Amino acid sequence: MTARLLEVRHLATHFFTRAGVVKAVDDVSFDLEVGEVIGLVGESGSGKSMTGYSLLGLIDPPGRIVQGSIKLKGQELVGLPQEALRKLRGRRIAMVFQDPMTTLNPVLTIADQIHLAINAHERVSTATARQRAVDVLTRVGLPDADRRLDAYPHEFSGGMRQRVAIAIALLHRPDVIIADEPTTALDVSIQAQILAEMKSLVRDLGMALIWISHDLAVVSAMASRILVMYGGRIVESGPTASVLRDPRHHYTRGLLNSLPSRAAPGQPLTQISGLPPSLGALPPGCAFHPRCPRADAICLTAPETTGHERRDWRCHHPLTAVSA
Repeated sequence: MTARLLEVRHLATHFFTRAGVVKAVDDVSFDLEVGEVIGLVGESGSGKSMTGYSLLGLIDPPGRIVQGSIKLKGQELVGLPQEALRKLRGRRIAMVFQDPMTTLNPVLTIADQIHLAINAHERVSTATARQRAVDVLTRVGLPDADRRLDAYPHEFSGGMRQRVAIAIALLHRPDVIIADEPTTALDVSIQAQILAEMKSLVRDLGMALIWISHDLAVVSAMASRILVMYGGRIVESGPTASVLRDPRHHYTRGLLNSLPSRAAPGQPLTQISGLPPSLGALPPGCAFHPRCPRADAICLTAPETTGHERRDWRCHHPLTAVSA
């Protein structure tokens, strides 16, 4: 039986502002197993990144986790003191952020930054830390790692900086890595290299990966399972091939129809009508109903989660299953 690394149950993260309560994450539940890659997808503002930050306990006031459970190998993370969470971050659960230029310190060499990351959790000699830095940078495909350790972030290309960020996340071989759109700013060839390297690392090191993205093409190449988010909630989930071939939620269908590859040459791209709702003023019932072509009066009430053959969706009028 596959070991379950992460169990998330009914997670809700709200921000209490002067304008009202922003429900950034609202009743999110999922599991993550050893060696698994799951994709968390949706438009900007759907709650994807905030879900990742919640898992790490990186929620600053006026935000806070108001309910739910996050268990990492059985250990409850919700409610842990900040000092205890700091000991877990990087060592057991780590994150690769979207823009390495905002996460790497511009005035420290790569060697210094990696040494700091190592020393945050264990004390080793400078020589040992340098060798570990060379090993992990080589593993993520950075050429001539020993020499490049003494360079500064601005001396690297975008793809190389992202490899450094991934290497830092891998230093302590964490159980779970959360990657928040780490290849968005990279060109297609570099993106493909990093995707292949990340899949290989997950397989070889026995960890698990949550890949956050708005790009369904990238997720289809990375993830074995997909979670579709809208309005702070997971509206559909299941095996990636099944969800992309046979979506049940109208939002998932809209995302697929908007892919450039689906449009005929010379024809306008299909798009979902309207705009995503503000998480501080969600419409009643199904949050997608103002943009949904199938919406009716019943959609003003919140749909329950329906499940069938490893698939789940929240919709009063799900799309009909496509015959095999």
